[in-house]
Amino acid sequence: MAQTRIHELDALRGFAVGGIMLVNTWQHAVNGVPADARNSLDWTMQAVFQGRFYPIFSLLFGISFVLFLDRAGRWRLLPRLFWLFWIGIVQHSFYEGEVLTDYAFYGLLVLLPASFLSSGPPVLLLGLAVLGWALGQANSALLIIPGLFLIGMALMQMRPSPRLLWPGFAVSAVATAVLTAAWEMTDAGLLYRLAALTGAAALTTGMLLLLRSRWSRPISAVLEPLGKMALTNYVTGTVVITLTGALLHADPTRLSALAIAAVTLAAQAEAGRWWLARYRYGPLEWVWRCLTWFRPVPNRLESGRDHHRPLPDRGLS
Repeated sequence: MAQTRIHELDALRGFAVGGIMLVNTWQHAVNGVPADARNSLDWTMQAVFQGRFYPIFSLLFGISFVLFLDRAGRWRLLPRLFWLFWIGIVQHSFYEGEVLTDYAFYGLLVLLPASFLSSGPPVLLLGLAVLGWALGQANSALLIIPGLFLIGMALMQMRPSPRLLWPGFAVSAVATAVLTAAWEMTDAGLLYRLAALTGAAALTTGMLLLLRSRWSRPISAVLEPLGKMALTNYVTGTVVITLTGALLHADPTRLSALAIAAVTLAAQAEAGRWWLARYRYGPLEWVWRCLTWFRPVPNRLESGRDHHRPLPDRGLS
């Protein structure tokens, strides 16, 4: 049976991976720089981009869980998360900021038990409760992950109407502007965390609107390869950051961070297009799949009509 991919999810995942690469590169450049030595670029990154992309990626992880559950069954999740944890352990050997181990841990902690609940509203309410609790904690960067997992899972189960995208974008964009201004005046951590979440919502709904517009084709052409090979791109992106650490720390303008992120993402997008024209899965995605199923999984595309090639879909609606 042919496997159908939701192309909007691939593009949105690519958008999140690109944003994570940008923010992570800047964070390594600004690490250790005193607050009074930071410039307007640093303020823009912190106020507009930092904390916005991991929530999107976490939401998509919960959405992908539902797709995986429908296709493979509940208990296949265990080896999938087990091997994701060990991929994260390997990444942690050279990059301390990795989140794969956290994703594997929280996936086992909340997604597997939640799969026994009635789908939809109960999962959503649980996710909102967990997220609300996490936001009240001082160090909530990782604690928000399980709540977002559950919310993503519930949204995929409920499939809300696409007519909610425009009002969702408008409300979240205004809320982000207000919360960011309030944080700038008060420096309150809770306001910053709320602004990051509403900012993630604005970016998500805004990107989905663009993917349904006349500009969808060129946007998807860039973002889909990044999203289909998200694990490979995330890990290789951290390799680039590690290797360019000396340059990042030596540049007081932090412009090198933007350049390194842009060049890396452009190379990953082009490499992804080349790779996916010949193979079904990215390199690390294929390794992860083989480990999950504990057998070799065919990867090379046999022809343009290969029956394993993902088919077009009607999107999230």
